[in-house]
Amino acid sequence: MKGALSWPFLRLYGLTLLYFSANAILNVILPLQGQSLGATNATIGIIMGAYLFTTMLFRPWAGLLIQKYGPIRVLRTILAVNGLALLLYTFTGLEGYFIARMLQGVCTAFFSMALQLGIIDALPDEDRSQGISMYSLCASMPGVIGPLLALGMWQTGDLHIFTASMIAIAVLTGAVGYSAKMDKKTAEPAAGSTKQGVTMMNSFGQLVRNPHLFKCSVLMLAASLVFGAVTTFIPLYAALVQGGNAAVYLMLQAATVVLARFLCRKSIPSDGKWHSLFVMGIMLLLSVSAFCVSFAMTGGMLFFYTGAVLMGVAQALLYPTLTTYLTFVLPQASRNVLVGLFIATADLGVSLGGMVMGPIADFSSYSFMYRLCAILGALMILFAYGGAGGRYPSQVKPTKKRR
Repeated sequence: MKGALSWPFLRLYGLTLLYFSANAILNVILPLQGQSLGATNATIGIIMGAYLFTTMLFRPWAGLLIQKYGPIRVLRTILAVNGLALLLYTFTGLEGYFIARMLQGVCTAFFSMALQLGIIDALPDEDRSQGISMYSLCASMPGVIGPLLALGMWQTGDLHIFTASMIAIAVLTGAVGYSAKMDKKTAEPAAGSTKQGVTMMNSFGQLVRNPHLFKCSVLMLAASLVFGAVTTFIPLYAALVQGGNAAVYLMLQAATVVLARFLCRKSIPSDGKWHSLFVMGIMLLLSVSAFCVSFAMTGGMLFFYTGAVLMGVAQALLYPTLTTYLTFVLPQASRNVLVGLFIATADLGVSLGGMVMGPIADFSSYSFMYRLCAILGALMILFAYGGAGGRYPSQVKPTKKRR
């Protein structure tokens, strides 16, 4: 096989699957464990949100350091830290969970940036969206079986199984990661990369000044807030839905993400153009899915699981669509850092899904909170209309210099 499905890339996808396996289990265990320890929704939201909030803060620097030192060197260092973070979950309480989530957040910032930037740089333009989709697919695959395993661990009441699983994931991820290789051009630091990168403060300004980055970031922030609210509180909300099961919901959503990303990987635009109707359709799916989840307390499990499928499709398509678009339209010299900023908005959104929506659920209800998510998704349908405007240096063919 060639391109995005060649053996070196399949190995990287396998590493991605292993790395995110821990989170598929933790996303169910931690809210249940927090509730059993007497934590409020706000506290659970803060603990869960600390993971991707920390990831958001470190992503821009991750892009810059990877550009300077190369993805392989960064990857091997961060996998060792990730192993320590997973071990913390096995013998600590709420405070330890918070610290472990932050450590995991730092690791994920560097891990995901190293793999995604490596894939982007190594693949030709026509295969780029497939590579990003396959990476996203493998990051989602653990969610198919992870929730069921986590619920089984919880129901047995024997957390020694949980401890053994965290240790096993840490060891396997480290072993595969230390033996992983990338294309020489991708693995080595770029020549003069420190001169090519823009200053970090200037990069943050691009979130507003660059219309392409601004539009994609706002859409990703809003959608991720909805995704985060679902991930954090579905394990608790499902108990209030007649016929609802958190593990089945999360497995169904993850399976839909995996299937949609695989089947639609060639349909995701990879031409550097803004496809308004395509993005608006994704945001419509997001809004309808959140409404179905909010109505599930009254309508029952049919609405509950319909929401899981629709949200899985939206989640599968939005991230690779926006990321691929940005890799074409962002300036080449600062692309790594700016892509890092964009992905950071996704992390921020997931964090806010727990941190902001937790207190709302405390003061109202889960159903009301998910209705707010549906309204936010509907507003983003309008925001997605029309192009971002303007053409940036990465789209302009260089002119020959006169001698």
